[in-house]
Amino acid sequence: DAWETVAARAEAAVEASQASNTALESLRAELANWREQFQDAEAANTAPIAAVNAQIAALGAKPEEGEEPPDTARQRAELNTRLNELKSPVQRAEVAFSRADALIQQIDQTLRDRQTSELLELGPTPLNPVNWPPAIEAVVDYFYRIAVDLRTNWDKETSRGEFRRNLPVSGGLFLLAIALVLRGRLWVELLVTSVEERGRTAERWLAGLVVSLGQIILPVVGLLLFSAALQLTQMLGTRGDVLAKSLPAAGFAFFAARWLGGQIFPRGETFVSPLDLDRSARTQGRFLASLLGVVLLLRAPLHAMARQLDWSPEVVNVLTFPLLVLAGVALARMGQLMLRATRRDNAEEFETDFRGRVISLLSRGVIVVAFAGPAFAGIGYFNAGEALVFPTIATLMLLGLLAVLQRLVNEIYILFTRNRDGVNEALTPVLAGFALAVASLPAFALIWGARVTDLTELWARFVEGFTVGDTRVSPTDFMTFVIVFGICYVATRLLQTALRSQVLPKTKLDPGGQNAVAAGVGYLGIFAAGLIAVTSAGVDLSALAFVAGALSLGIGFGLQNIVSNFVSGIILFIERPISIGDWIEVGDQMGYVRDISVRSTRIETFDRTDVIVPNADLVSGTVTNWTRGNLVGRIIVPVGVAYGSDTRKVQALLQDVAEAQPMVLLNPPPYVLFKGFGADSVDFEIRAILRDVTAILDVQTEMNHQISERFAAEGIEIPFAQRDIWLRNPETLRGSPSGPPRSGAGADEAEPITPTSGSGAQSRSPTRAETKAEAEARAPEDRTRTSRKTQGRQHLEAEDLHRSEDAADDGSDGSAGAEDGAR
Repeated sequence: DAWETVAARAEAAVEASQASNTALESLRAELANWREQFQDAEAANTAPIAAVNAQIAALGAKPEEGEEPPDTARQRAELNTRLNELKSPVQRAEVAFSRADALIQQIDQTLRDRQTSELLELGPTPLNPVNWPPAIEAVVDYFYRIAVDLRTNWDKETSRGEFRRNLPVSGGLFLLAIALVLRGRLWVELLVTSVEERGRTAERWLAGLVVSLGQIILPVVGLLLFSAALQLTQMLGTRGDVLAKSLPAAGFAFFAARWLGGQIFPRGETFVSPLDLDRSARTQGRFLASLLGVVLLLRAPLHAMARQLDWSPEVVNVLTFPLLVLAGVALARMGQLMLRATRRDNAEEFETDFRGRVISLLSRGVIVVAFAGPAFAGIGYFNAGEALVFPTIATLMLLGLLAVLQRLVNEIYILFTRNRDGVNEALTPVLAGFALAVASLPAFALIWGARVTDLTELWARFVEGFTVGDTRVSPTDFMTFVIVFGICYVATRLLQTALRSQVLPKTKLDPGGQNAVAAGVGYLGIFAAGLIAVTSAGVDLSALAFVAGALSLGIGFGLQNIVSNFVSGIILFIERPISIGDWIEVGDQMGYVRDISVRSTRIETFDRTDVIVPNADLVSGTVTNWTRGNLVGRIIVPVGVAYGSDTRKVQALLQDVAEAQPMVLLNPPPYVLFKGFGADSVDFEIRAILRDVTAILDVQTEMNHQISERFAAEGIEIPFAQRDIWLRNPETLRGSPSGPPRSGAGADEAEPITPTSGSGAQSRSPTRAETKAEAEARAPEDRTRTSRKTQGRQHLEAEDLHRSEDAADDGSDGSAGAEDGAR
């Protein structure tokens, strides 16, 4: 059949490896067409095969022992026969698909090997003077033949008659072409300048950009008209026509390079440049861009001439080498100019910025190519040199175009948002720039030697998808999954909104229960959306059982904390021990519950800070909920009075203060507890139930104010703690010089009795003339006077730093006597 003929021809061509690249490309396209047909045939009987398999499964498995009923056996045999008939064309399509795919890969490999061989081929060097005369002669001969064709055609009467009849049209086209090529760019530049000088706005920039495209369009249209005018004369001959037809493409490359140079290195200061360069550097950049455009302008007709006359490699290399050298010089200067932008005042910030690093690496790569390309060509690897230099020029032009498009996106964003300062922080321009970069990848691949068929093959593999188990997942299935899941997700959110705003407020559920129901519906909706999306995409979930098992194992080991928090979150939603708005205490954290998610709970403390508590801690730990169910709560206010106060009177006063508070419930009534006798005071406690426990601090503050006022009016004293400090060797603390050693009891002086706080505190510092006996005689009086102010006494003894020295000088008897006096 036809397929076998094509396949046999392809196998013979691949095996012989004698066919030209054009023939192989044509054969590959034919094979790709057959492969697409076979791929469609593989899925032709999918539904009938599934139906027959379902019928066979309904019959059940064949019995291991004995024979099944005759009707069942006959039906099973018919279904198996039908299944084989349905699978037969599918299997043939699979075999043919594999054969076509293998042939395509072999052809691609052959073409890549030839391309590599051409790049690494060592040809004649253009630096050999022997090759120069043939090259000059070839160019002179080409234009001489054009002149000969022109004279020959002019000598023909028919040609002169045709020229005269077309002269009005060709002359008009020629004049218009001259005007557009020579003056068109000037007209557009004047218009762009007038637009941009009116102000720095997004509208002005967009208008200027659109108008500036005329710098490419008008001259290229002029060249098209010029080429048409030359061909209308019918005087140039075949060589002249080829040269004339190459002018528009060459002109487009030149004017596009100039336009990009004007956008990347603008003349004025109205709009910033993508590169941080001064005016002189931008002028140099525009000149270098124009120089690269001249290289492209000359290369296009030169290659057209070489293809037409099939010039030898020596001639082509000698004529193209000056262009490579000129391009190398321009690229080297351009790389240095780009590198200068990374070394300005903000060099440190520029180098840490992603764009700065890319420009720095790119500039260094351009400089390397600028020297390596002409060097390879001079040695003789001319194809490699061309494959380095000219793709680099095209890459720079494409990057410049991407920079202009990114600026276009930014200005459009500014136009809609009216926020120029926030464009650098916005996400939308960044995403648009990323999309532009991804869309430009095929262009970069083509620039650096990839064939169109390589890209189509890559796209075919991408569309084909990948296999998971027995299921094939393709981009189409993925898009179906995303669209269906998105629709179901939006529907779930709408249902949640309707429940929260319309349905649940009309029920008897408390706010916490309403939130739990809405959240549960949301989780169920998302789960259902995932199942529906997977089913709609045609993914067989049974084929993912192994993957699900592996994920379960991973969850068991690595994600157990997350799963624990997730399960705890579900428990919190079901049991609802806490709700949003509750005042709770977890560990040492206290605050209001602001959000309950499946993994954690957010608590806003009284310091207005958010504390994220894992749900597992709330379920397994101790949680105090101050406002669960109602806002009623108890307040305890401790109060201490001085010894000697009338306790009955104090209890009555405190009872009146508690009952006078409007926030205190009278049923049950507040209670005043006589708690006991403390170290410095007689202790009471007010215990009352508040209507709103969230006001506990306000109520406690007001009670303390009223207690202070009532005690002052009734003469009841609120005590405070007092302490006596006894010091040894006070002369050491006063910084007195140490004298000669003294012996006897007089060596130790009496320490001062210094009450440190409290009303009526006394401070007596004995002089050095005081003896131990005088200090002992006065100590009971001091103790009696001090005990009138406080009932408890604690003695803090400060040990002197030189205790060991004094003990050695005074002897054990003196030390003992001083210690008895201190006590």
